[in-house]
Amino acid sequence: MFTDRDAFEKRIAAGGFLEWTEFLGNYYGTPMPDPPDDMDVVLEIEVDGAQQVKASHPEALLLFVLPPTRDEQQRRLRGRGDPEDKVRQRLQKAEAEEPVGKAIADHVFVNDSLEQTVDEMLSVLEAERTARS
Repeated sequence: MFTDRDAFEKRIAAGGFLEWTEFLGNYYGTPMPDPPDDMDVVLEIEVDGAQQVKASHPEALLLFVLPPTRDEQQRRLRGRGDPEDKVRQRLQKAEAEEPVGKAIADHVFVNDSLEQTVDEMLSVLEAERTARS
């Protein structure tokens, strides 16, 4: 859902986000979910958001996904049409976030092959569900 800056800031103040961050001049956030008890909540979020989620939900399982190389990440960003200045900013942020992400993650994956990475992640989720039940 897209909203204006003022509405987003009011929702932040009201505690209406599970996590949120400001990146490249824009706000991004996850509204507070209300899933059924037997359902997982899966988020694709930045490291800032992951730290917020882990602080408020220590039981959360954090999976950190890395590109195979920084050059490949750059190629992927350009391939999706990101402007050159945004590519540069995203790469700088990735360099800064990588050590933090690795440190807080429960599992780290290198996305060489999307299909293989998804299979590995699903295996980890299944193992975690089994271990926690």
